[in-house]
Parts: sequence; structure tokens; C-alpha cells
Amino acid sequence: MGADAYGSINPTNKPFSADVVIGIKNGRSAQRAPSQSPADPLLGAKKVHASSSSSKEEERRYTFFHYLIYAIINVIIAVPGLYGYSSVIFNNPAFQPHMAALSKLVIFSSFVHQFAFAMFSSLDFAIGTVQDAGLIFLSSMANSIANDILENGGTVDEVLSTTLVILPLGTASLGFVLILLGKFRLLDIVSYLPMVIGGYLAFIGYFCLEAGVALSISKSMTEITDWGYLFDPHLLLLATPGLVSALILTYISRKATNDAVLPIAMVMIPASFYAVLYLSGISLSEAREMGWVGEVSASVQFNDLLHLVDFSLVRWSLVTKCIGTWVGMVFVVSFASCLDIAAVSMDMGEALDTNKEMVTVGTSNLLSGLLFGFTGSYIFSQTIFTYRTGCHSRWIAVFIMISYLAVVASTVNVLQIAPLFFLGATLIFIGYDLLWEWLIEIRSKIFLMEYVILLVTFVAIQIIGMDFGILFGVVIALVDHVASTTRVSSLSRVIKRSRAVWSLEDWNVLQLHGYHGDHAKIATLEIKGSVFFGSAQKLLTEIMDDLGISMTQGEMKEIALSTPHSASSAMHNVDASAASSCFLQLAKLCEKRGIFLCAAGVLPRVEWMLRSHRVAFKFDEEVEIKKSMLSNDDGHWKQPVFGKLILFMTLYEALEFCERSLIRRVTNHVPHGRLSFLRIPTGDSQSPNSLESLVKTILGKDANLEEESLIDEITGYCEQVKYMAGEPIFRTNTHSDAFYIVVSGMVAVPKRLGSTKIISGAGVKDGRNLSSSNLMEFTAEGEDTQHTSTVESFHKVGNIFGFCDFLLERYRTFDAVAKGGTVLAKFTSADMERMKIENRPLYVVVQNMLLKASLMDLANCTCHA
Repeated sequence: MGADAYGSINPTNKPFSADVVIGIKNGRSAQRAPSQSPADPLLGAKKVHASSSSSKEEERRYTFFHYLIYAIINVIIAVPGLYGYSSVIFNNPAFQPHMAALSKLVIFSSFVHQFAFAMFSSLDFAIGTVQDAGLIFLSSMANSIANDILENGGTVDEVLSTTLVILPLGTASLGFVLILLGKFRLLDIVSYLPMVIGGYLAFIGYFCLEAGVALSISKSMTEITDWGYLFDPHLLLLATPGLVSALILTYISRKATNDAVLPIAMVMIPASFYAVLYLSGISLSEAREMGWVGEVSASVQFNDLLHLVDFSLVRWSLVTKCIGTWVGMVFVVSFASCLDIAAVSMDMGEALDTNKEMVTVGTSNLLSGLLFGFTGSYIFSQTIFTYRTGCHSRWIAVFIMISYLAVVASTVNVLQIAPLFFLGATLIFIGYDLLWEWLIEIRSKIFLMEYVILLVTFVAIQIIGMDFGILFGVVIALVDHVASTTRVSSLSRVIKRSRAVWSLEDWNVLQLHGYHGDHAKIATLEIKGSVFFGSAQKLLTEIMDDLGISMTQGEMKEIALSTPHSASSAMHNVDASAASSCFLQLAKLCEKRGIFLCAAGVLPRVEWMLRSHRVAFKFDEEVEIKKSMLSNDDGHWKQPVFGKLILFMTLYEALEFCERSLIRRVTNHVPHGRLSFLRIPTGDSQSPNSLESLVKTILGKDANLEEESLIDEITGYCEQVKYMAGEPIFRTNTHSDAFYIVVSGMVAVPKRLGSTKIISGAGVKDGRNLSSSNLMEFTAEGEDTQHTSTVESFHKVGNIFGFCDFLLERYRTFDAVAKGGTVLAKFTSADMERMKIENRPLYVVVQNMLLKASLMDLANCTCHA
């Protein structure tokens, strides 16, 4: 990962969303496309997409010579970096006498990783080696072990044996954890890591830069003050070629459009060094004395690697000291591997099973650890390079493995013949790009606070160390999350009306009084976001400003004294203090001003909180209040007001309730029609209405006398169907063969809910919407009965539904279920075609009716048409 995978994971919070707060007023109205990086130097190449058949034809055109060439290119890119990684992991001076052997051990570990990817990856072109995501963790553990042993009088042999047991043990354990995460599909947990990871990746860049310079000048650099070495003119001279070469490689990796440019450049850099030596008459020994190449050391045979560890010298007690660092390594490597897999998938344009690929990564780490190796993963850049060649054969992996084994078996010590600045340049190359990516380019992709968290983590790791630096970054991220959560609630006024079909007289009343632009008596406010103690007072002020309510000094004092100063964390969306300090106080202020408040669309747990704190009425009390406010007695009526909220299941119920109340207050008569939100016994209200009269009412003043006479013939072009309570009318994803008009009864559109259990301080409570308990609950066939559906909206007498899907000839996008005995006028495709042929004027009238219904639904932003 590291240099290979970029981007940020920003967890999406799903805050509390209360659809409306409605008031009738007596007074005046108030989230990668991967960037090119040092480890993805070949992204400038043109992507190749081919069908499976054409891919097989392409494969036949490749020979073993092609496989060998592409393998050599991969090895040229990888091996210098692996020597650099060795110097990063084992940067403690205690390891320097054994660097030749340790470097070969890292390369052998890469052989094991490549073997695992060749055997188990779903990608024929997968390339995997030791990579940079775990480097600093491994280095931290190695330094901790070395310092602890040497400070307590131990020997270098003890340091070497202990390090080469604990680090591979950590790698194997990491692999086992990754296998479990992939097998049980638990990788989502790593996405909860915030921009702290970005700070760590930036630090990897700094660390690689520092290690590359240290390798170039043959000095140990572990502190910021060690950069003072560069004030020495000779050491600055040794470091400059590495810094410049890395800059050239970085430029090439980002700008080159040909795959071959970077490998050629990596060959030309050391070749230029040898050419300069030849032309200058300087021997390799003289160059070594000047510090350009490494010191001569005894050759390392392959069997020498088997004698690096003496189990009798291992300090097993130091395992516990490394556990904290190991836990951080698990999260970072898993996160990095997820990004690598996602980046490969995006570049291929094909979906990959991240969990399955993570099992492969885990297997490679498990095998590597068991064979005294180190952490690794997919190498994104080399995997994509091989993919883009079109040569998708595992033979490339075989040749890469043979090359690795050849380097390990060779008696030549690369460190004593290769220019040190070149090996250092491969690390500086990675460092440049990671620093640029995660400190500069990332600024335009994340929010300011995310960037601040990234910088804080980056600096904290420098000051207080990696483990505590990452932990400090996590704490800052959590504080920011809590602070931002308390600020996310927002308020906006929206234009909504009920679905009720009113007489012309009642419609005019609503137009003049209810929704008049200058003095609307019905206001619909939408609240979005989480409401906590920290945001409750701000939200209360915003609602009052919108409704045109001002508080007296006495009322302000009363609210301040009644606001609790403790917050409950048991609620996910609204806490107890917010319920009292915002909504209860708002209801009391509105009561004094003759305004009553309704709330709709609240989540079950939020409703439980409101009723528990007496912000809303108990359910039985609420039902009686609704009945009494809309009794059937005409005559003078005074609108009552209450110091609590009245809750409704859906917005349209609440709006209809407010509209009926307003009509009654203005006209002193009760509007006719069935209420969807009250228990009304079966009686006359259930008797079927005349379809002709309903259509005329729907069209209203838009229908002339001639059209009204045409409407009298509509019953001949439809079928009136009766449905029993709970009987499905249609299901989601079924054929849209008809649209419907509700003649009598009611149709409910169910909405699936998750678990409705609430865990309170007193135990488990049923969090099901009490305001919907007098409505129908619905469980579709085949659904998990532990997850019920509640009502999202209703279609009452005179409502038209199902016509959008019908006209668009698409499958149903919602469920529809009858509530109580319901009679529907069903218009099928055949009925409409027959009407079009036999009675075209009537067909035009019906089309106008559907157009009006569409406009009404569009005005309310609904989708259940």
C-alpha cells in the first residue's frame, strides 16, 4: 500500500431526520481514483480493456520471452526498493553488521509473498512483495527490542535472534487476523479509521525520505536533529545525487506515458554512476573510500540465513512490549490493503471481492511470518503494469520468484557494488510522492478539519512517537466528530400540502388562510441532523425566528432554569436534554401564543424519547385529543392549544389534520371525508363513493360541463376491486399493469424498519412507533419477521396511485397494501387502450387527471404516484 494506494475513507453518519414540525398560527406569520505515485509509476499507460475471448486470443500471442521481459522489469523496479526497505526496518546500529543477510531475508520474504499471490489470488497478474505500510511498525518494534536488550546488558546476537522471531511472529499473527477479517467479511471495521491514517501515510513518506538520505550518507538518522549531518559538505555531496535522482524518478512516474521509461531510468542512474567512475579513472575501491558504495563484507550464502536465529537467545518477554504496536499495524496494513485492492479494481474497471482478496493477503503474510519474513501485500503499481501489458499469465510471477531466489542465492553483496545514493533514491522516491500526495494534493479532496487531523497526527508521531501519535490523532478525530455531530442539525421551511381531496369551498379556505404567501397559518419546517444538548438551544432559536416568535426576559429565564445540565448517551439521534430544552420549551412557548405543534416522521427511538419525557402526549391521550379536535359537531369552535407535541406517523396525516382544523375554525363546519389517523369504526364512511363524483372532485374547476358528462361514462372503462385488510395490491419489482383510484377505504405504502428495540437505563423497551399502532403493520412474504414495516404514506379516498410506474412501463417501485375494506377503481393497459379507441375525449380527460395528480405529487416531492 502506502505509495500504492491513495484516497480517504470518510464514514457517513446517518443522523436523525425528523420530517416536520407543523404549526397552525393564530397570529402573524413569522466522498478514489488513484493518483500516480512512486509505487504506481506506470499509470500513464493506456488502459487496456478486452473481453474474455479476446484476452485469450491475446494470451496466445505471448511467449516465454515476453513473460521473462515483464518479469525482469518488475524485478528491476522492486529489488532496489527492497534493499531500501531493509535499511528502514533494521535502521538500528546493532543490525548494521548483518545488513547483507537481513536484506536477503527481506527479498526472500518477497519471494514467499509472490508465491502466495501466484497460488491464491484471483488475478493472474498479481504482484506482491514486502511493502511500505508496515515498515514503520516493524522498524519501531525492531528498535524497541534492540534498545531494551542492549540497555539491559544483552548482546547483538540476542537482539538479532529476538527481532527475527518477534517480527515474523507479528507478521504471521497479522496474516491470521486478515484471513479472519476476509472470511467473516468484517473489513468494514477498518473504514472507521479517520484521516489519522493519512497522517501516518505522510509520516511513512517522511520516514522513507529520511531513511533514503541516511542510506546515501551511510549514517543512522532517527531524530529530526540528525538532518544536521547535511551541514557537512561531504555528506551533503553524497546525499545530493540521491535527492536529485528521486526527483527525476518522481517526475517520470507522474508524467511518462510509456511503461518502459521508468525501468530504463532506474537502470540508467547506476549505469551513469559507473560511466562517471570509468571516465574519471576512479576505481570502485576509491569510490568506496569516498562513501559512494557500501563497505566490503563477507559474502552471505543462502544457508547462512538459516543460522541467523538462535532460539536459546530469544527474549520472549519482549513480545508483550510489542503488542500495542502490532495492533496498530493490523489496522493500518488492513486499511492499506483495502485501498490497494480497490485501486486495482478501479483501474481494471472490474469489481473485485475485497474480502476474498484480503484472505489472499492474509495467507501471504501468514506464510511469510512462518518462514521468518515480514509484512507485505499487493503492489498496486506493478500489478497494474502487468495487467496493462495484456500478458495475464502466472508465468510472470514464476520468473519473478526465480529472480528473487537468484538474488538471495547469489554471493554478491549488492550493497558493496551498487551506488548507495541509488538505493537511497528508491526510498526518497517513495517519500517524495507520499509527502506530496498526503500533505499537498489531499487538501483539495478533504474537509478542513480532516486536513487538520491529518497534520496533527503527522506532527504528533514526530514528537511523541508512532503509537501515541496515532492514538493522539484518533482522540482529536473523535473530539471533532462529537463537536461536528452537535452542529449538524439544520432547519428549513418546506412547501408541503396534504394528499386530501377537498371541496372547492374548503380548497379556497386553505388557499386564502392556510397557505397564503403573506400570512400562512400552516407552516412546515424540516429538521435534519442529530439534535443534542449542544445544538438544542440553537435549533430552538432558529424555529422561533422562522415562526416569528419572540421571548420575553421572563420566558428566557424560565427556559434557562428548566434546562437540565446532563446529557444521556443512550439515544443515538436525540438526547434527553435536547428533548426538554428544545421541543418541550417550544411547545410551551407556542401554547401561550395560540399555536399548536405537530411532529411527523420521527424515528421510533426518538418518539420513545419524546413521550418518555412528556414532550408528547401518551398514545391514548393523543388519540382522544385528535378525536375531540375533529368531532362531528358543527357550530362555533375554538381551536385548543397544548403545551406538548402531537405526533403523527406521516407528514401527510399531520398536514391533513392541520388543514381540517383550520377549515373548521374558519367555516365552523367539519370537512367531510375519512381521517387516516383516527380509529373510525366501520359504517357509512366505509361505503363506496361514486367514482364519477370522485373524478369530478379531483379535476375540480378544471372540468367543464361537457367533460363532466364524459366522466359519467368512466365506470365502463375500469374494474372496481375490493381488497380485505392487509391484502397486498401490488409488490415492489412486479409488473406495472394498472393504476388505481381509491373509491373507499385506504391504501398504505409500507416502509421497512430495522429492529425497533430500545435499550434504556431501565432495560429493553419496545421502540415501535406508538403513533402508528392504530395503523396497519405489514410484513411482506419472505421477509424477516424480526424486521417489520411501518407506514410511510397513505392513499385515501380520491387519491390516484401507481400511475407513474404504469405510464413509464417500469416495474413497481413501492409496495401497496389495503387497510381495512378498500375498494379501488383499477385501470389496466387494456382499459386505457379501449378508452382511447372508443371514447377519445374521455381518454383526454383521464390524461388531464393524471397530469394534475403528477403535478400534485411533484409539488410534494413524493415518489409513490
